[in-house]
Amino acid sequence: MASKRIRLEALKSSATAGLALLALLAIGAYAVIGPTGVLAWSDYQQRLEQQTAELAALEKERDALRNRVDLLNPDGVDPDLAGELLRKELNVVHPDEIVVPLK
Repeated sequence: MASKRIRLEALKSSATAGLALLALLAIGAYAVIGPTGVLAWSDYQQRLEQQTAELAALEKERDALRNRVDLLNPDGVDPDLAGELLRKELNVVHPDEIVVPLK
């Protein structure tokens, strides 16, 4: 009777240790191959480089648009830009002008 109890206790303790080991192995595997694991690090670096390049292009475009807005400021509008926009949007020219299409 006592030997059965010892075997049962030994079985319970080894099962508990085995389950704990499996849990630690699962956590370790998730840390390596999970979506935020070590193997995903290179993908994150590549995406960061792509998004940095895209950000630089968008900042360049934003600066160009900001410059255009500054040139159209009502306090000191650039006459050449205003004339260009009028001709482009309203499709009007002076009789003595020659229109050269770009493409």
